[in-house]
Amino acid sequence: MSVVSFKVRRDIKEKMRKYRDRINWAEELRRFVEEKIRELEARDNIERVIRELEKINIHTPAGFSKASVREDRDSS
Repeated sequence: MSVVSFKVRRDIKEKMRKYRDRINWAEELRRFVEEKIRELEARDNIERVIRELEKINIHTPAGFSKASVREDRDSS
């Protein structure tokens, strides 16, 4: 593992110290960072897929949606 450090206000540090018997701050911060990274990677992947889909040249004939809905309703 690697060590990461960051600064917090003094009052936050005191509150963290106050509750250190109830919460493992290192574990909580690790989980937070891991979750945030998962969110960012998911967002990047979605954006990549959207860019790839935009490259695909798909055209729908005029009236296709209307005809499809009408066909579906008539088959019921």
